[in-house]
Amino acid sequence: MTTQKQLKARIRERMAATGERYAAARAQLVGAKPEQHGAPLVDAGWSFRGGSDPDAAALAHVLANTGVFGSEGPLSEELILLIAGGLGAGYILWEFQHDDSRIVTLGFTNSGHYFDRRLAAAISRLGVHADWSRTSGAVGAAAELRRELQSGQPVIVWPDRYQIGYWQLPASLDGHGGHPVVAYAEQDGRIRLDDRTVAPLSVTGENLDRARARVGSYRNAMIAVRTRDCVIPDDRLRAAISAGLTDMVETLGGRSDSFAAPAWRKWARMLASSRPAKAWPRVFADGAGLFRALLSVWEGVEPFGMTGGNLRREFAASLTEAAAWLDEPMLGTEAERWLETAELWHALAEAAAPASVPAFNRARQLTATVTGAVAEGDAGDAERAAAAKELWTLHGRYAMRPPLDTDDITAILVAMSGTLEEIYSAERAAVHRLRLLAPPRRVE
Repeated sequence: MTTQKQLKARIRERMAATGERYAAARAQLVGAKPEQHGAPLVDAGWSFRGGSDPDAAALAHVLANTGVFGSEGPLSEELILLIAGGLGAGYILWEFQHDDSRIVTLGFTNSGHYFDRRLAAAISRLGVHADWSRTSGAVGAAAELRRELQSGQPVIVWPDRYQIGYWQLPASLDGHGGHPVVAYAEQDGRIRLDDRTVAPLSVTGENLDRARARVGSYRNAMIAVRTRDCVIPDDRLRAAISAGLTDMVETLGGRSDSFAAPAWRKWARMLASSRPAKAWPRVFADGAGLFRALLSVWEGVEPFGMTGGNLRREFAASLTEAAAWLDEPMLGTEAERWLETAELWHALAEAAAPASVPAFNRARQLTATVTGAVAEGDAGDAERAAAAKELWTLHGRYAMRPPLDTDDITAILVAMSGTLEEIYSAERAAVHRLRLLAPPRRVE
């Protein structure tokens, strides 16, 4: 009989190999729902649903836990992903002189570079009432959060990932930002959070207060969805789906090489050329930072990462739902195309950090242990701390030079560039086909 410890190890092994999120990897191994294997699914009246996209999952969980449904039941994370504006594109290579770091930042959602736009769009389109709050005062923000929780009101907040603690990040990433999570209860000075977990995850109130106040652009931001126990009318839901789809094709199908599909073509060229100032062969000519950059591509692209990955598979699921809601079978056909695109993204991740290289393989295993243990909530605290310690030691070992020779590096960059060119062509064509199916934009 497989023990729980053995099962967790197998789940993390699969995550490292496939890039799947914890719940998906677990389902593939056990072929059943978590509750059938004794995993805690409810805490303080809050039901866990897992998830991928932080924004869509947070709103889906709040609505499901407060009784706001569609006529066919709780709204899925995937459908809310579409309603919020669907997919986007984004690529930036940051260079910081103060510590000579080179950091790759990727974006896969519409308007993902704005902390509030996606949730604001989804809330507005669904017609639910929500209160947004911002305050620069730490004392007032802390008191407001606790008042909401004491009244039984779950809230969406934005903590800095380093300050919140459970991601076990190094101090060099302090203040680099975070994603929305749900705070749903307070007990014994600890705040209960749902960060797409499958079990309770808690942090001290002081840590959460500090993490919420760390990033100036969204300091102490909070959303409380007030609508409860109602069914969203079908016509409103159809309009919300249509608006989200139209928004996506106009954005991802735009000309911007920063926030639309051309960003992938620009990135492909930066990998293959050495002439531009931001070209990878030029920026990483001395090898410093390349190991971390390649691993960050793998983690950023794959679904199991902190931000949910490329989300193309989740979007395909949303199109399947939209096909039924909008009575447009061709959207279901397009869903199959986006599954093919998701496979291209997986190929890109594999090219960036090949498991055949022992150092990359070990880093992948350790990263999967950290993210898997976060999904397991408080029960995974010791394991993720130990794995993170080894992971960042490994990063330090190869900080100045990756475990690759010059030919290996060239081969990796060429392979990544070629795959990105394929992705650009596939997504550009897919968005063009969706534009023909999406209704004209209406004033919202």
